[in-house]
Amino acid sequence: MSRRIRLNAVQTLTLSFALLIFAGGLLLTLPFAAQDGHSIPFLDALFTAASASCVTGLSLYDTASQFSPFGQAVILLLIQIGGLGFMTVSILVSLLLRRRVSLHRRAVLMDTVGALQLGGVVRLTRRALLVTGICEGMGALLLTVWFCPRYGLAKGLWMSVFHAISAYCNAGFDLLGTGTSLTTAAGEPLLNMVLMALIICGGLGFLVWDDLLTHGRQFRRWRLHSKIVASFTLAIFVGGAIAFYVLEGNHAFANLPAPQKALMAAFQSVTARTAGFSTVDQAALSQSGTLLMLILMFIGAGSGSTGGGAKVNTFAVLLLSSIARVRRQEDVNAFQRRLDGETIHKAYSSVSLYLMACLAGCMVLCLQGISLDDALFEAVSAIGTVGLSRGVTASLPELSKWAVLLMMFAGRVGSMSVAMAVTRERPQPKRRNVPEKILIG
Repeated sequence: MSRRIRLNAVQTLTLSFALLIFAGGLLLTLPFAAQDGHSIPFLDALFTAASASCVTGLSLYDTASQFSPFGQAVILLLIQIGGLGFMTVSILVSLLLRRRVSLHRRAVLMDTVGALQLGGVVRLTRRALLVTGICEGMGALLLTVWFCPRYGLAKGLWMSVFHAISAYCNAGFDLLGTGTSLTTAAGEPLLNMVLMALIICGGLGFLVWDDLLTHGRQFRRWRLHSKIVASFTLAIFVGGAIAFYVLEGNHAFANLPAPQKALMAAFQSVTARTAGFSTVDQAALSQSGTLLMLILMFIGAGSGSTGGGAKVNTFAVLLLSSIARVRRQEDVNAFQRRLDGETIHKAYSSVSLYLMACLAGCMVLCLQGISLDDALFEAVSAIGTVGLSRGVTASLPELSKWAVLLMMFAGRVGSMSVAMAVTRERPQPKRRNVPEKILIG
């Protein structure tokens, strides 16, 4: 009699994303998923499905010209499910059918929506779905003002919905049909500001929105997690926008009026946080601007959000820990609270695995003949689920496509989650080894 295989929460989450990508790849290989009725290669379809499910935005094809309305709808569905998480969508079905949510599914939900404890996770999921619906609905409504006059009512509505979901889920797919993202609409304030607002809303994370809905503007009553994510997100956005304005004023933003420079600098600061839309050619950035992009893409959005990256709260923990160490302080404090040792240890482990996966992927791309600066940009963009590129995605060799695909997958599920999913859990030994110090630094 065969033993039933039981998956833990991390393995269930990882497998659900893998199955979603595979199913999406199969649908995108269908002839009627393409505009010309010809099937695309399965690897290319799988790559596109992975990019959509992992809300990345790296694409081998221009979405508008290559894919039919059916193909675009499949991509949009993958973006929505990938942004919210497969288990979040399944819980929505259970709630509609009034079915009981099992403990195992609640445990998976904890990783999906970034809950800190098992209790209240279903309530948090309800709020996450509510916030998603409101943000995407309002975003789509505002975008109709820009799209409908230019593309007509029917197509304008479809493009408004598509871009609202793509922006909120930090995916970066667009239907403008230019092949250069939003560069032709860089000077459009309404479009840019609505997309920036949606990107930020999706990247804050569901715990932050839960505190906003519960406590409103009473910042003192927020969770420590929400305080850190909100404050560091604001600081990085403002600092990034100012830096891009200064660094690219005579480079990528040269010969443009000051208001448009400010708008493009702000958009660049926001989109680097895993969104993938672009209003400027990334290859035209200065060396300093490119380095800033790499840093922002690596940091990413908040945990439990639709965005990726190493996560802004993880970066904050590393920064606060380093400051405490320099000051020779035993405790790491923030907002009159002390961070526990397990959180700090997990932050260092997570970033280490994230960085190693990124460098391994970059090395594969370099071995395939891609220059180091382009390979590094592509690798950070992929594992950060950003979706920005310096123009090498469409011409990637087959091995590089697999490398980028795996990096997108690891970036969305979490490099640590992927590693934990494929390793056996070993019990803590009763006898521990004798500790001994080594030199560090």
